[in-house]
Amino acid sequence: MRAWLFPGQGSQYVGMMRDLIEAFPVAQQYLQRAEAILGFKLGQLCFEGPEDLLRQTQYTQPALFVHEAIIVELVQDMIPADAVAGHSLGEYSALYAAGVLHFEDALSLVQLRGQLMAEAGEQQRGSMVAVLGLEDAAVEELCNRLSQKPDGGVLVAANYNAPGQVVVSGSAELVREAVEAFHTAGALKVVELAVSGAFHSPLMSSAQERLAEAILATPFRPPRVPVYCNVSGKPCREVEPLRQALIAQLTSPVQWKQTLHHMYADDVREFVELGPGKVLQGLVRRTLQGVVVYGVDTTDDVRHILKQA
Repeated sequence: MRAWLFPGQGSQYVGMMRDLIEAFPVAQQYLQRAEAILGFKLGQLCFEGPEDLLRQTQYTQPALFVHEAIIVELVQDMIPADAVAGHSLGEYSALYAAGVLHFEDALSLVQLRGQLMAEAGEQQRGSMVAVLGLEDAAVEELCNRLSQKPDGGVLVAANYNAPGQVVVSGSAELVREAVEAFHTAGALKVVELAVSGAFHSPLMSSAQERLAEAILATPFRPPRVPVYCNVSGKPCREVEPLRQALIAQLTSPVQWKQTLHHMYADDVREFVELGPGKVLQGLVRRTLQGVVVYGVDTTDDVRHILKQA
């Protein structure tokens, strides 16, 4: 069985999507449809940058979704999926790929999500760090201990990415304080992430409330294939649980390692990352053995798939 995987923030790069737009008329049509909804020149931003602007949450998220949706359109007949999952923002692409959301509806939600998350990050300063080399339980214990100090603050595990790789999210000052604590506990490396807020933590609650209203008002359809949700790592085939999982996702940890294990247990042996970069391919290789892993990002990747079909 084959799974499509869709990356989230951090995978964007200046120049993304450009060769696809130049090579495939359908890609140009998707970009035009997207720009009509977004109200800004997404293509120019993706092709030329500047990088600092593309990295801003309200622009990064639509850029990733459109890139990923274009690739779905280009390869869906050649390498059809038996299951889908997306990392954080990528879950919207997964829902689109599974037929749960129409393109315009998904993009409208993605644009709103990016705007609300950026605003929440401005209202309550937060940050995120990747902790490498510690067991999940050790990271969780440190987060609990540090966040219970008298001066308070939020510190939670936000992404369970792979064995020995957990991303922590929370109040900016508390995250900075935690870096030394993780090193002391034996972490091999602690890396600060270039994000504008404490994603997948309670500090996104204000964004979640307003996004939930839009999600509840958006038509959802039964998925063509199982969607493995971030909040549980388990497959879902029904509309209302998918809707509720998408709402909960903004303040809940991404159970990515668990997602991959559940997919493997369900006989998925081929994992294809659809979108920019190779982040998810690396996480699959660190988590599972004996599986096929590759990505589709550029025109050359698409043409390679077409030749094999």
